[in-house]
Amino acid sequence: MEDQEIVSKLVKRLEANLNLSWSKILTLIKKYPKKDGGFFSKTEIINAYRQLYPKKPYGRLVQKLRLKPTRSASGVAPVTVLTKPYPCPGNCLFCPNDLRMPKSYLAEEPGAQRAEKNFFDPYLQAMSRLTALADMGHRTDKVELIVLGGTWTHYPETYRLWFIEQCFKAMNDFSKQDRSAVIRRRYEIAIKKLDQAHMSSEAKENLALLNQLDLDEKLVREKYNQLITKHYLEPEKKAGISDWQISDWGKLLKAQQKNETTRARCVGLVLETRPDEINQQTALDLRKLGATKIQLGVQALDDEILQLNRRGHGVAETEQAFAILRQLGFKIHVHWMANLYGRTVENDQEDFLKLFSDKNFRPDELKIYPCSLIASAPLMQYYQDGKWQPYDYQEMLAITTFTLKNTPAYCRITRMLRDIPAQDIVAGNIKSNFRQIAEAQVKKEGVEIKEIRSREIRRHSFDEKKINLSKIKYQTSDSNEYFLQFTIVIEGGEEKILAFLRLSLPKGKKHWYPGLKDSALIREIHVYGQALALGGEAKGRAQHLGLGSRLIGEARKIAQKAGYKKLAVISAIGTKEYYRSRDFTNGDLYQFLSLEKKD
Repeated sequence: MEDQEIVSKLVKRLEANLNLSWSKILTLIKKYPKKDGGFFSKTEIINAYRQLYPKKPYGRLVQKLRLKPTRSASGVAPVTVLTKPYPCPGNCLFCPNDLRMPKSYLAEEPGAQRAEKNFFDPYLQAMSRLTALADMGHRTDKVELIVLGGTWTHYPETYRLWFIEQCFKAMNDFSKQDRSAVIRRRYEIAIKKLDQAHMSSEAKENLALLNQLDLDEKLVREKYNQLITKHYLEPEKKAGISDWQISDWGKLLKAQQKNETTRARCVGLVLETRPDEINQQTALDLRKLGATKIQLGVQALDDEILQLNRRGHGVAETEQAFAILRQLGFKIHVHWMANLYGRTVENDQEDFLKLFSDKNFRPDELKIYPCSLIASAPLMQYYQDGKWQPYDYQEMLAITTFTLKNTPAYCRITRMLRDIPAQDIVAGNIKSNFRQIAEAQVKKEGVEIKEIRSREIRRHSFDEKKINLSKIKYQTSDSNEYFLQFTIVIEGGEEKILAFLRLSLPKGKKHWYPGLKDSALIREIHVYGQALALGGEAKGRAQHLGLGSRLIGEARKIAQKAGYKKLAVISAIGTKEYYRSRDFTNGDLYQFLSLEKKD
């Protein structure tokens, strides 16, 4: 009996016994070994299931077998892609310099490995990640596209347009039935265009090529930009790759329009950059790309510390970036670093509090990155000279628990440590589960954690009759902000968040961008729980209970009462149809709902 026949029989048995416990499912799987020994993986079983039952690719069996269910437990499928290595305008003390990667990234990080394997080709990266998520049993209808790598706004405009266009093309092509053929054709193109002496899709080959250059470690730290230009960009240009990696706004628009109704829709586009790269024009360009969230490398709110760490900008540039981004409705996702050169736990804590006490800031999301020492970072010399030391365990616990205790309910701590492999860390924390350690300590102290991620409903079931709507109001330098949330108290007395909406009421109804004149602005709507199909339903789950529509109704009442003529929304490309079905009309960069009463 061939493996295909064996796994088909296994799938039919499993499908007929969906109520079995997980231990009994494992026992059943072991009764159907492969022809040459070993057992079928979850991915192999899921793929076999889909061949047998193509009309229900995410049936109950797939939900039971789903690998790493937390990947889509926040309601969307995250797809992270990296831009190619490129010179960076900064020269930060703490930043790694890996010539195989864009500035600040390391080749051993999971997302970086995938990027390298795919020649940093945006299409291949996005397609391979979507395929992997689907094979693991996750829905890919609603995609949050996260673009990392270097300073996004410092790359050439034609490359940025090409990169995003190709990501949208991958999401659009993902609806094709035979994805393997699509990927194979694209991979062949990438090999012809990109596979040269200076670059390979194999990490070991790239490392060997880099080692052949015999570059001094200190030279790499000091001359990253020059070395990247010499050993990466110049060979690319000579081979004509720069002429291939270009697009224009018209091509991007066509790919975006197609994505509005395709199967894998972009419901959020995240781009990262530095505060000093943000001005009105760059911010509008980010919006034209389809961006809805900006990751901003703030690092600290102290001019002296920023200067000591060679950040290249001050707090004033950060204030301006916040103002411009918030005025355009972006979600602001801040990177904040502890243990920088010149810091102590005490003044780290003071700096962190300023994020929320100062009206010029008050971010929506946070990545908290205690500084880890990497050999290729200029900070290495300071460590060797005895000028800087990493926090010890107790100091790390003190700052991480402090951030958990002092992050307000309208902000989400997305990550607490960078996903740096332990072997790359010369000195500093190597515990990958430090967030869990910190959360356990806070709970032990009896302190309630209010930040969003700790309150997400995830896979908990609940009685929808007990859902509660509450409002948090806070001010920024430019707006009155409303955080509207649906919550539920589950067994044990914990409050969990089901859905929320961020509403911004600009303090001045005249706007420097004419399209937002007299408009209140919905900056985000998010409904939690395991990602479901577009238009799907699940009893006792948050998604598709109409919570989004109810939140829009509340936002409409608040904006109307405040005297605004329009309610705008910074919609993602893949959510435009959702808003159109709720009476929003298309504008150039936003969608709008009229608040004026009809005669």
